[in-house]
Amino acid sequence: MTTMTDSSVREFKMPDVGEGLTEAEILKWYVQPGDTVTDGQVVCEVETAKAAVELPIPYDGVVRELHFPEGTTVDVGTSIIAVAVGDGAAAAAEPVQEAVADTPATAEAEEPKPEGRQPVLVGYGVSTSSTRRRPRKGAQAPAAAQEASAAIQAEMNGHGPAAPAAPAAPAAPVTGDRPLAKPPVRKLAKDLGVDLATVVPSGPDGIITREDVHAAAAEPATPEPQAAPAAVAPAPSQTAASASYDTTRETRVPVKGVRKATAAAMVGSAFTAPHVTEFVTVDVTRTMKLVEELKQDKEYAGLRVNPLLLIAKALLVAIKRNPDINASWDEAAQEIVVKHYVNLGIAAATPRGLIVPNIKDAHAKTLPQLAGSLGELVSTAREGKTSPAAMQGGTVTITNVGVFGVDTGTPILNPGESAILAVGAIKLQPWVHKGKVKPRQVTTLALSFDHRLVDGELGSKVLADVAAVLEQPKRLISWA
Repeated sequence: MTTMTDSSVREFKMPDVGEGLTEAEILKWYVQPGDTVTDGQVVCEVETAKAAVELPIPYDGVVRELHFPEGTTVDVGTSIIAVAVGDGAAAAAEPVQEAVADTPATAEAEEPKPEGRQPVLVGYGVSTSSTRRRPRKGAQAPAAAQEASAAIQAEMNGHGPAAPAAPAAPAAPVTGDRPLAKPPVRKLAKDLGVDLATVVPSGPDGIITREDVHAAAAEPATPEPQAAPAAVAPAPSQTAASASYDTTRETRVPVKGVRKATAAAMVGSAFTAPHVTEFVTVDVTRTMKLVEELKQDKEYAGLRVNPLLLIAKALLVAIKRNPDINASWDEAAQEIVVKHYVNLGIAAATPRGLIVPNIKDAHAKTLPQLAGSLGELVSTAREGKTSPAAMQGGTVTITNVGVFGVDTGTPILNPGESAILAVGAIKLQPWVHKGKVKPRQVTTLALSFDHRLVDGELGSKVLADVAAVLEQPKRLISWA
């Protein structure tokens, strides 16, 4: 990473986009060196331990350097992008992209500048340095790289750069020691792994065009005499795994982001809070009928109405009747903190892993309001747009394992909470109803709680109240 000493260059550091986060993974860059950025413009998307977040740049300028490629995990406080601001913005692209040996008029006449990029006018002419920066390992090629041949792709995705070839006479005309090409064309050649010295130019005055680079990328690689390459030591993780790792039989997935945070939180919770889980099987036939009735109600038009909505409301009613269940354990102060509000967490399985956003002040919401909040929460989670703030401050959680056809489970508490309710699959089963065996809609509920602050009596009362409401949903009116 280049050290910036120019006072007109601003270093944008990885911020703490959530409470107490220490690192984040760069998922996608939206800008490249040479791009102009404005205050508030999103420059990249990062994944923290809690969510995917877009980062805006806080000043105007021209991107000078991206310090890390996509897929890199960066510590909070580390500079990730350098931006030239003020008077330095005009010359920002000079150290980033190599100059061409031509006049600006000739270069612009050969090919229009790409949309959204600043014209690179400073430094045209013969450079006194022959230093050529290699593409960063792991950097993602643009869409144009899809046109490259399999041989070129294999070289780009290999374990390291090939050894330098023996000197040979370049096929392209050069001025001094550099082929003639516009900066965007040089950038394209770098992305495709093409050496401009081997490209035959077709442009005016011997200038290499984009088409020339694509043509060179599509040609099969020709082996050339090479000096014996120096041994490149693999990364420690690769060294340890390569001896016994067969890619045809196993797949290794790095543990990071949401999955890493979830694993750490679950281990901490399981070995800190003494868990107790109780179960109850309940007839929810009347609840299912009420769900169908609400779907036809104009007041719920456009809202998410399903069994989870009534189960959430039933839990809120049970908490109102047994407020001590809504608490947390303060180890440092050796106190039980009883919450007078309910931030109801809903566990959601996403491609990024399990997340638990919560509905703020769910206890104060009417059933239609709760339906609206629940629908918004689920949609946002599926789109991967849940913010870190939405996953902080939960007090009690519901996890609906029934959507996977599972009868029930023994859920682990979300850290900092005292209870979590697991909802099993709702199935048609034989059930004794009014003295006769009849097919009824039945489910099993499981309530896990922290036995340090919730004893068996309190936990049993809460679970029994939830079951009673679901069996007789009219109690929502009298108990709420």
